[in-house]
Amino acid sequence: MRKVSWRAATEAERMKYQAAHELGLLDKLLDVGWGGLTAEETGRVGALVARGLGRTADH
Repeated sequence: MRKVSWRAATEAERMKYQAAHELGLLDKLLDVGWGGLTAEETGRVGALVARGLGRTADH
């Protein structure tokens, strides 16, 4: 696995990359960028981020 520097990323970017990592898509994302992911893959990332935002809003 590659080492990724999270310091330069915004909180929203961190959440997206964390979701991609949880889905096993981080290596692909780092190789091809967001445009190289399928609509299904980006949708899954978005769903995880939205769930995470919902959890933080509830607390």
